[in-house]
Formats: sequence, structure tokens, C-alpha cells
Amino acid sequence: MDTIRVSKEVPGSSKSTAQSLTESTSRTETINGSHEFKISGYSLVKGMGIGKYVASDTFMVGGYSWAIYFYPDGKSPEDNSVYVSLFIALASEGADVRALFELTLVDQSGNERHKVHSHFGRTLESGPYTLKYRGSMWGYKRFFKRSLLESSDYLKDNGLLVRCCVGVVKSRTEGPRCYNIPVPVSGLGQQFGKLLESGKGADVTFEVDGETFPAHKLVLAARSAVFRAQLFGPLRSENTNCIIIEDVQAPIFKDFLFTSVQSGTFSWGAAPVLKYYSPGIRCCFILSTGMKCLICKT
Repeated sequence: MDTIRVSKEVPGSSKSTAQSLTESTSRTETINGSHEFKISGYSLVKGMGIGKYVASDTFMVGGYSWAIYFYPDGKSPEDNSVYVSLFIALASEGADVRALFELTLVDQSGNERHKVHSHFGRTLESGPYTLKYRGSMWGYKRFFKRSLLESSDYLKDNGLLVRCCVGVVKSRTEGPRCYNIPVPVSGLGQQFGKLLESGKGADVTFEVDGETFPAHKLVLAARSAVFRAQLFGPLRSENTNCIIIEDVQAPIFKDFLFTSVQSGTFSWGAAPVLKYYSPGIRCCFILSTGMKCLICKT
């Protein structure tokens, strides 16, 4: 059955053209951090005056500095010190910082009946809270009625414990990532040469003019098509563990062996080797040397 593909034309074009598709993703998440603020000597800060506060040390969350403010006599004059007030404030420079907050007055009796006001874990109709500038606050003027607080399990040994969690909203756009990974220059040839020189793991020996040269079949076969035919091809010798090379001086053969292993080209000095592997055709021909072929001995 034939398949018919329908493609839309590019607007403004008289004919259909192939279009490339690119992608990007906007990710928005919160960077969270917490701070614990201990207020000891509560009875001594009570009565300091409406709008007066004690503040925590500043702490960092999401690249911004924050502080907790506790008003023992309340923040607003209209409440007439009936309530204590608790706020979290932006303590560093910033504009339109969006964040989620949680303020917890800890139950110090161990009953875990904490008083919690939180943005976390629920849907906010208007989204995260926005702090416009340094000193902007979020919290409650009427956080707790003072008379009830002073007779509750939240006050212990004349002290209060407040925990605050801030989640700063951050957005980023992700697109295709390009990686520039520098590739080091290959030292494979030199490494093979050192392996050949060490003789470790050698499984073939060349006898040349009374000297022996240990080598590695797989390395030779990988670096030279002629050695591959000599050691693993259909024309390979019956004994591939010890190969006798005639009519070559040992120093010359050693140089030849190292050259072929390190460079990956089977050459004799500056004379290139032309290799043929069809039956009945000469296996190799070394220009201007007169050296016998390793395979056919001609």
C-alpha cells in the first residue's frame, strides 16, 4: 500500500520546503532553605513597644538574604498589643523576588502541635508571593494572641522557637546543549611501540640473522595488512609462533618492525609497500629494495 504524506507549505512560500525543528523547555522551580530562630528572655522583650521587634541573623536562600522579625507587642497600633506579630523579610537588594514561605511556632512540649502558616503543599490562587524591594515582608500582624501564647506550650523556659522555610522561585530556559570536549592526540602508535619494545605478552618471534624479535600477532595484524595475511590469512605459515626472515639484516628488520607497528603503515624506510592478496598474484612488492616477501619468499 502506498503511503501519502501531507505537509503544509511555509507561509509566504510558493512551494513546500523542509523545515527543521528546534526545541526548548522553560523550567520553574523553588530553591528552598530553612532557618531556626530562638527567642530567649521573652518576658524581657515584652513591653518594648508597638512596632518594635527582635530580628534573627540573616540567612541566604536562592541568592538572597532573609531575616525573621518578631514583634512582641504587635506591629500595628490598632491591635493595641493584643497580638504578637511574625514576619519574614527580604534583607538584601532585590526587585520582584517571588517566593513561597512557611512560618512555624514550635510546640516545645513535644506534642508536635505546632502553629504553622505555609504556602507549601497547597495551590495558591494568586501564585507565589512577590517582594518588591529590600525590606518587603510577608507574615501576620495577628500571628498569635499574646495572652494565649504566654499560657501555651509554645513558651518554655521563657523562650520561643520559630522555624522559617523560604522557597525562592527560579526560572530557566533549556535548549540543546553543545559540548566541546577536547580530544587528546592519539598516542596509540607510541604505546604499541613501547609494548613491542618491552616484549610483554609476546606470542610470535621473528628470527633474523641470528637475532630474535618478540612481537604480538594481534598488534601486527591490526597495524599491517601484510602481517595480517602472514599470521591469520589463507596464506599464513604453518608455524606462526616462530617466523624466520632471510636476507635481511637484524638492525634493518628491527627498524622496519617498529616503523610498521608505530605508524600503522607497512613500509621499508622511504620505500612504500604495494600489497596484493589474490591467489596466484604476488603477495607484495617492495619498490627498489630486492627484499624477499615475508609471505611468498619471492
